[in-house]
Amino acid sequence: MSGDEDRATSGRRRRPFSAALNAPRDVIVDLSELHFADSSLMIDLACLAQRLRAHGQTISLLHPQPNVRRLIEVVGLHRLPSVLVIVPQPAPAF
Repeated sequence: MSGDEDRATSGRRRRPFSAALNAPRDVIVDLSELHFADSSLMIDLACLAQRLRAHGQTISLLHPQPNVRRLIEVVGLHRLPSVLVIVPQPAPAF
């Protein structure tokens, strides 16, 4: 995902999210280039996560920007059993 994701753009994620339900393995969503998201994306991700969990799968949310990560935490998406939030590790200081 990239740019902005909100209620106005929800239609463009419908097809990829539907396809993810038929994935033979766990689903990975790269959020590194997503600059803005609203609660509609969080709801869609939560619904996807619950449906994947019913099939024994998980969803990994990769490298969310700080503002998107805060939203994930505020809405509690990271607490769902089938959701993994993977944040980049800071570079070691020399």
